Amino acid sequence: MSTDLGTPRLLPTDEAERAVLLAAPRGYCAGVDRAVVTVEKALDLYGSPVYVRKQIVHNKHVVADLESRGAIFVEEIEEVPAGATVVFSAHGVSPEVHRQAEERELKTIDATCPLVTKVHHEAKRFAEDDYDILLIGHEGHEEVEGTAGEAPDHIQLVQSPADVSGIVVRDPARVAWLSQTTLSVDETMETVAAIRERFPLLLDPPSDDICYATQNRQLAVKEIARDADLLIVVGSGNSSNSVRLVEVALDAGAKASYRVDDASEIDETWLEGVRNVSVTSGASVPEALVDGVLAYLAERGYPDAKAVHSAEESLIFSLPKELRRDLKAAGRS
Repeated sequence: MSTDLGTPRLLPTDEAERAVLLAAPRGYCAGVDRAVVTVEKALDLYGSPVYVRKQIVHNKHVVADLESRGAIFVEEIEEVPAGATVVFSAHGVSPEVHRQAEERELKTIDATCPLVTKVHHEAKRFAEDDYDILLIGHEGHEEVEGTAGEAPDHIQLVQSPADVSGIVVRDPARVAWLSQTTLSVDETMETVAAIRERFPLLLDPPSDDICYATQNRQLAVKEIARDADLLIVVGSGNSSNSVRLVEVALDAGAKASYRVDDASEIDETWLEGVRNVSVTSGASVPEALVDGVLAYLAERGYPDAKAVHSAEESLIFSLPKELRRDLKAAGRS
């Protein structure tokens, strides 16, 4: 339900004309696709039930679909029967969770996004070099808990520039920073700048921690937000990257922006006096949910969406090694 547009055009001002711009890229990133496919293939291979610790990705529709196929989502390892199969979510887990799973003799499949795993490795390396590590992220987020668990004695959480004045370190010359992969790029850099003002010798991670998909989706939103009367972000409320897209849209000039899980959550009053609508979705959102939003708009007189391409994505991650091994043994590789 979209046509292609290389760069945004000036949107129409005549009341009879309306326009819908669709961000590209949007939706599933490589890590999310890998995690969802992991649960699907595990169900096909091992049969139901397959347990999943936490939501495999932060999208309620994806979780509900996998539940209908036989996946059972739990909050903690002790909820998984001894000897059962459990999948770790894309957000990653701490070494303590791995230890608990081993104690219960669980068959584990680690669907942690490789980009999150990279941050875990960075945390371990900095800790081994005896740095104090400032982890920029949101308290309580599974990814933050998993990363912090790699070096709990070395890591402290920094949620915003307001937290910087309260940071206490052992040696100001041995301080490094890492970040949750799904944050706003601009806000993260503001926090890093505030930290560096206090600790000029602050050590950067070996490579950017905010994932390519998060950055690409934020750049795409900036492209379609400038002239938008309304920008709709499809994504669940516990999806950090989806919530950030709303903030990025408003900062980039959208007159209004809202996050919805699906078209049923759109408030029709949002469309009053609106000519130009832009649409995007978070990195854990199936395309069918975006299609539903576009269909909703079409029913109310808005034309087919014109896709605005700001980046190309071709990255693919292989399935977890444990699953690949079992698929090969079963002749399904």
